[in-house]
Amino acid sequence: MTKADIVEKIAAGTGLTKLETEAIVEGFLNTVIQSLRDGNGIEIRGFGSYKVKKKNSRYARNPRTGEQVFVDEHYVPVFKFSKDFKQAVDEGMKESEKNSVKSIMMKEND
Repeated sequence: MTKADIVEKIAAGTGLTKLETEAIVEGFLNTVIQSLRDGNGIEIRGFGSYKVKKKNSRYARNPRTGEQVFVDEHYVPVFKFSKDFKQAVDEGMKESEKNSVKSIMMKEND
């Protein structure tokens, strides 16, 4: 699913225009980025939390050449899914699998 798909789905569900919805989605994404740039974490209950993690400098290997390279310390954004989010995905995937198996079995019986 792309950002355009998300905008289209939200617009269809809310009655807002795609242009209005796109502005809201862009605003949300920019707010997340700016908050993380400022060193602030974000917690969205039932969804997950964003934070910035510091990675120490280290030596790594170029997988193509095997050459050892130095990687400076840097910061990376991380996202941790909430328990509710994980549970919803797990249940949805299990339901999809169950429906797929039923569909295959019905085709074999025809």
